[in-house]
Amino acid sequence: MAATLHDVARLAGVSIKTVSNVINDYEHIRPATRAKVEKAIGELGYTPNLTARNLRSGRTGAIALALPDLSLAYFAELAAQVIHEAEAAGVVVLVEQTGADRERELDLLRSSRLKLTDGLIFSPLGMGPDDVAALDVPYPLVLLGERIFDGPTDHVTMRNVDAARAATEHLIAQGRRRIAVVGAHEGEIVGSAALRLQGYREALDAAGIEYDDSIVGYTTLWHRANGADSMRDILARGAEFDAVFGLNDTLALGAMRVLQEAGLRVPHDVSVIGFDGLDEAAYSIPSLTTVDPGRGWIAKTAVSTLLARIGGKADAAPQTLFADYRILERESSASS
Repeated sequence: MAATLHDVARLAGVSIKTVSNVINDYEHIRPATRAKVEKAIGELGYTPNLTARNLRSGRTGAIALALPDLSLAYFAELAAQVIHEAEAAGVVVLVEQTGADRERELDLLRSSRLKLTDGLIFSPLGMGPDDVAALDVPYPLVLLGERIFDGPTDHVTMRNVDAARAATEHLIAQGRRRIAVVGAHEGEIVGSAALRLQGYREALDAAGIEYDDSIVGYTTLWHRANGADSMRDILARGAEFDAVFGLNDTLALGAMRVLQEAGLRVPHDVSVIGFDGLDEAAYSIPSLTTVDPGRGWIAKTAVSTLLARIGGKADAAPQTLFADYRILERESSASS
């Protein structure tokens, strides 16, 4: 039979309450007492009854993570980092995929499945500013992404405009003046594409370079195939360019493949930069220069912020937290 709390207390020669205090890592336990209890736990192979503990505390020991599309490398890597941070805090993560569909995102916020968790980290892609009221939910919620700002909940996000401006300035510093863009969303006002295009245009304006829509490639999804198709479209227009800014790494990798197929040398003829700092970007040929937008910090901060809300900071004013970014310079934009 499995060892019980009573068995541990008996072997350690202490009270059941003392064993409970050690398991829950309470302060003011004498080191010698803690050592005896931990030794007894190890000898007996005792495992705490987490279900009973959660029932007493009113918590499940689990959080939910809702992301648009796990086939996109950015979201897959973000999910892995959130899970890592949560596990370090002793929390399980239940992952939901919304498909970037507004109705599915709204349904999720109202879903009874969330009763199985203590809170939600939520990255919407279908919802927009008009849906801000839907974020006023009766459970702890941390928002990610760029679809909704100034809502009633904590928001952990990246500096899209500043980081995109820095990416464009990196290419300008290499002497590039005709910088194509891959991945713009036509008509978008709020969202990652719109914010990154804004940063791109700010960098051009500051350098005295005229914006030219003929070298902006529009698409919908941000997959490799879309980056490739967008690059082919720009090439078919016959417009001249000497650099490419992919609004994410996946788009940039697709675009770089098409450039090479067209006989253009990267970076000699065309410099390329991406955005997201994906692990795979370091292993392309040539390796892809990219913006690391602080994904690891975003994951860590989202988890810690949510757990703080779960732990009792429910009445504190919501805050918006921005990650720092950095340019990871690699072969695709090296000086020729």
